Amino acid sequence: MIGDVIEVNDRMQSGYCYRLSAPSGRDFADDFRPCHSPKEMLAMGVFEGRYCNDCRAEFPADWFTGARISAVADPALNHFGLKSRQPLSVWRQKGWIYGPDPRGWFQWYCRYYLGRRLPEIDRIQIGRWKGFARHAAQIRANCHTGDIFCRPRQRQALLQWAYDPMI
Repeated sequence: MIGDVIEVNDRMQSGYCYRLSAPSGRDFADDFRPCHSPKEMLAMGVFEGRYCNDCRAEFPADWFTGARISAVADPALNHFGLKSRQPLSVWRQKGWIYGPDPRGWFQWYCRYYLGRRLPEIDRIQIGRWKGFARHAAQIRANCHTGDIFCRPRQRQALLQWAYDPMI
């Protein structure tokens, strides 16, 4: 709820706190309209089931009801059943980790969805999300409408950025 303080203590972050300043799932920036909530994404199958294993306490328990989660990375748990992620070390090396979210964009999105607002970080992450739309454009340009088997890696990546992979 607005005003609540969330304290984070997991393997990647200890003693980090943030205050919720917007209602959960609402009051997003005008130019940020994700197609899926974190709960929907986890249920559909993202990040080979390997995301959020040690940080569940930070997020609502119902996000994990029906989630495709595993103690070990399993590409079969992805919506399109294939490997589609790079190790976090690659994200760090390329400078794709911003602000107080050491797990990357999806962690930022989960926290933003809950109601955390950090204007400068939000601007950066929403800009990255908008830039990812190029993958949807590539699918539209290279696949027949309704052919969900065309470019499955790009479709999985779109889902992992809260876009509709079934475009």
